[in-house]
Amino acid sequence: MTKLLFAVTAADHWTLNDGTKHPTGFWAEELVESHRTFVDAGWDVVVATPGGRAPVVDEGSLAVDANGGDEAKVADQKKYLDSIESILQNPASLEDQRASDFDAIFVPGGHGPMEDLAVSTSFGALVTDFLSTGKIVSAVCHAPAALLPATTSDGGWVFDGYQLTGFTDEEETQAGLADKAPWLLESRLKELGARFESSDPWSPHVVVDRTLYTGQNPASTKPLADRVVQALS
Repeated sequence: MTKLLFAVTAADHWTLNDGTKHPTGFWAEELVESHRTFVDAGWDVVVATPGGRAPVVDEGSLAVDANGGDEAKVADQKKYLDSIESILQNPASLEDQRASDFDAIFVPGGHGPMEDLAVSTSFGALVTDFLSTGKIVSAVCHAPAALLPATTSDGGWVFDGYQLTGFTDEEETQAGLADKAPWLLESRLKELGARFESSDPWSPHVVVDRTLYTGQNPASTKPLADRVVQALS
């Protein structure tokens, strides 16, 4: 059975450039659509967070306006989150996980990963282990921030030169947080050497380079998860 490490942020806020704390967590669509896809594929999905702390949903992600005005979509997300509540309330600790125990790792987004996973050296080392052993590393929307601390033994970034995508600076601007952000994901990834690719704002876009699988935004979650499943089928 394929075994996947489902790495979720445990942050409940994102510290903005003026020091205020913007409430956040994981983005509902990104967790729901990916987790459901992997479970439906018959995989063993291990949910883990920093410190084994229960993750929180970004309440903004459950707003009808944030889901294209689709009330049924929001209701479905809430129902699925309720169905896995016991799993989310009792996650494994990311610090205890080893790449050798899994076939792939997936990170759903929300602004949460910008706060914790993006600056976690231990998580960076774990991602590096996945990559160096030829296993799939996948992240969607803001979650490619979790790739930032993955470094080589000489301090270089392991994804330097990789093609990838993530939440764009334009999308962050349209979301209204770009001018308050301590840093912007697209800009930071490019600074480190990523060959960043994007499509129109809010449209599905998936980029695959070697064993790195990334998605641009929430709408990219299901297509991205499907590509990961296809790769390991």
